[in-house]
Amino acid sequence: MRPAPSILVAIPAHNEERYIDRVLPRVLQFNLPVLVIDDGSTDSTAVRAATWPVELVRNSSNLGYGRVMKDILAWTTMRTFDWVITMDCDEQHEPEFLPEFVRAIVSDDADVISGSRYLCSHQNDQPAPPDRTEINRTLTAEVNGQLAGAFSSPLTDSFCGFKAYRAAACHALRLDVNGYDFPMQFWVQAAANRLRVREIAVPRLYLDASRSFGNGLDDPARRLQVYRETMHRELGRCRGRLTYLQHAACACAVCASA
Repeated sequence: MRPAPSILVAIPAHNEERYIDRVLPRVLQFNLPVLVIDDGSTDSTAVRAATWPVELVRNSSNLGYGRVMKDILAWTTMRTFDWVITMDCDEQHEPEFLPEFVRAIVSDDADVISGSRYLCSHQNDQPAPPDRTEINRTLTAEVNGQLAGAFSSPLTDSFCGFKAYRAAACHALRLDVNGYDFPMQFWVQAAANRLRVREIAVPRLYLDASRSFGNGLDDPARRLQVYRETMHRELGRCRGRLTYLQHAACACAVCASA
């Protein structure tokens, strides 16, 4: 019988004082070790997190979502956990779904277990902001086209942050994107390193559609451009390891100008 895998729950947090005292007790009820990385919050997020039995890392400034994800993966390896489950701190990821991720981890048939808000419907689903829906739909289709055959099934949600990562499988990844375009680099490298990906359905919750992306990304056109540029830059970097894939022709502006 295989020993039970060791699992960490990691939560990036930036200015989440409205939510953190509601999220952490719901996470802690599952008796998994919890890491909170406070990414340069200017409110009481870190002070509040410190009152709960969690590991707390504080960044002195806001380094970005991608940088925090890289630090989470490094922390997972350093502390010798087998897996890490990542989730947001703004109540858009339901802690009650953590056991679903644990069951998928124990099945031991994937290296990445990715939450999907579009795989099937939940009774408490909420409509996503139209620009986010369209960008997710467009780029998920482009990722599937560029990486056709890399994963056992096409992705349905390329931007959900509710995920589980096998630490050993992610150790070879060379991730250097610091912003919200991190998933575009991650999926290309996951394909290049032949990681096994499985999606599981999670609710679609949007409690604060007005939250800012920062760095000029609140403009949907600019956000789409940045995300595409990151994906295609990574495709170029990993080209030699992606030769086993049959790439679909891409008509996006990035490729058209290449």
